[in-house]
Amino acid sequence: MQDTTMNPFFTKYEYIPFADIEVAHFEPAIMRGIEEELQEVNAIVNNSDAPTFVNTIVALERSGALLERVTTVMYNLLSAHTSDELEELAQRMSPVLSEHSSNIMLNAQLFARVKAVKEGDTTMLTDEERMLLDKTFEGFERSGANLSEEEKVRFRAIKSELSQLTLQFSQNVLKETNDFFLHLTSEDEIAGLPESQRAQAAQAAQEKGLEGWVFTLHAPSYVPFMQYAERRDLREQLYRAYNTRATHDNEYNNFKIVAQLVNLRRELAQLLGYATYAEYALKRRMAQSAENVNNLLDQLIDAYAPKAREEVAEVFALSPYEPQPWDFAYYAHKLQKSKFDIDSEMFRPYFELSKVKAGVFGLATRLYGIQFVERKDVPVYHEDVTAYDVLDKDGSHLALLYTDFHPRASKQGGAWMTSYREQREGVRPQVSVVMNFTKPTAHQPALLTHAEVETFLHEFGHALHGIFANTRFAALSGTNVYWDFVELPSQFMENYAVEPEFLRTFATHYQTNDPLPELLIERLQASRNFNAAYACMRQVSFGLLDMAYYTQTLPFEADIRSFEQVAWKRASLLPVCEEACMTVQFGHIMSGGYSAGYYSYKWAEVLDADAFDYFKENGIFNPEVADAFRREILSKGGTLHPQQLYRNFRGKDATIDALLRRNNIV
Repeated sequence: MQDTTMNPFFTKYEYIPFADIEVAHFEPAIMRGIEEELQEVNAIVNNSDAPTFVNTIVALERSGALLERVTTVMYNLLSAHTSDELEELAQRMSPVLSEHSSNIMLNAQLFARVKAVKEGDTTMLTDEERMLLDKTFEGFERSGANLSEEEKVRFRAIKSELSQLTLQFSQNVLKETNDFFLHLTSEDEIAGLPESQRAQAAQAAQEKGLEGWVFTLHAPSYVPFMQYAERRDLREQLYRAYNTRATHDNEYNNFKIVAQLVNLRRELAQLLGYATYAEYALKRRMAQSAENVNNLLDQLIDAYAPKAREEVAEVFALSPYEPQPWDFAYYAHKLQKSKFDIDSEMFRPYFELSKVKAGVFGLATRLYGIQFVERKDVPVYHEDVTAYDVLDKDGSHLALLYTDFHPRASKQGGAWMTSYREQREGVRPQVSVVMNFTKPTAHQPALLTHAEVETFLHEFGHALHGIFANTRFAALSGTNVYWDFVELPSQFMENYAVEPEFLRTFATHYQTNDPLPELLIERLQASRNFNAAYACMRQVSFGLLDMAYYTQTLPFEADIRSFEQVAWKRASLLPVCEEACMTVQFGHIMSGGYSAGYYSYKWAEVLDADAFDYFKENGIFNPEVADAFRREILSKGGTLHPQQLYRNFRGKDATIDALLRRNNIV
């Protein structure tokens, strides 16, 4: 029997004691957390008083505090700082946690109390209380509470299998990403690459004990190589490695897992009475139906496809070769350079990470009056991580913010915001932004591309959604909103990335401190819509693929590569590489929560363009408009239907018009 007296999860703490937490601490803490939550649920069920909002709904919402604390840390570390030991633990605990969740959501006596509150007199409830009641009741329904006993057994099995498979899917992609690297040793092989990328690659080689340069499949290495490398054969090699991850005949192959995930989600939805998983998922989304999603995608195809085809043709016109997908980024960069005399490397010296951070934090200060104070005394989970106190305009504590900027083998690719502690009445949140930006080298600090600055703004927008949360209940706070509304605050912030007034606040040369030249700002603005129609079609193609998988009504048995090509054909613009397959590495829709939800990025883009239009009408730093955005959107979480939240801010519903104007389509 393991001694649990020194387990840090069993002590009260304000800040997570990362340095004291070992993998061995998770399992006993999870098991105790399960035990405590079941005791709390039993107390609700056995309460002799008639069911009320307080003694049933609120009591249930506040149960399971220890388990939530432990699993939040575990799942966040799985993404940001994992290990083989932690991954093995998560796989072992996944069915246990799934079974525990099912034990609660399929508890007939508990559901009877929830149902009694739902069907009782709710006239005295506030809007927020009514939303929590509706969310709780629907949560039970959507978790199988109305199923027969035989159906409940199958429902439990599906949930357990899904939890294991989604973990395995993500781990397979990470393993395949980390296992490949391109080792180059001659100057000819790195021709065309800027000095910043050569330095990064030299450092990567040195870390592996190799001479020359090493390029990986992590974004800060892969993306510039595809843009700059003159050696077409090496671009092809890297492209094929990146786009065939999790397709190989080894233990990390995801083909079978994809089919299982699609079929299990379809079966789950049909058990609950829905024709498809999309119908099930979209019931709690702004879009409401697959028809509405497809209408949006169709509108975008009609508006953007003609221009997108012209853009792609113009790019490939520069190539002397038959068009191939590994040529597109290279010649697109050349075209952008020739048309606008602009290059992402031109901006790097002006986007040194600490200055970008000061600029992004400063934007929040200018809009909302908040301040960021570094906290060296707060424990962090890796030396790359920094913690900040976020203070409101009156100096009161708003939140704790962790920032984690650079790639490493223990971190998933991409960028995300997450929460270590949700806001609720009397408790302020602790949130984190995690990215994979260009690393510093021995000779220069971390210098970002403009695209990385946009990514920072995006994830920081999510963070502000969490930081400003001001609700009674954690289940409705911060980013706990409809999935197709959650991207509004993040995509809204991206608008500032091309605004001269914002860029002038921080963009100075890291060596000379000279400001970003006005000429470069003008070129940036002139090129802001370069290949915008192609980029839109790329996103639409992902949305089409997502909807194709999750509108299946019969068992999915198709060849995944072929299915993929057919599904997104209407929006596909580049030549096909037969070996490539995005589905098996498409974490968003397979393991990341965006199943039947990838359209959300475009849905929210309609909202963010409309919202920023309002700012531009009144001044992009207008404090009154910013205060309204904070008050009506950022602080309210999911306490009202998002359509109402947006109307309260904007005074009207959004249309596609502002997006079309922003992208210069009309």
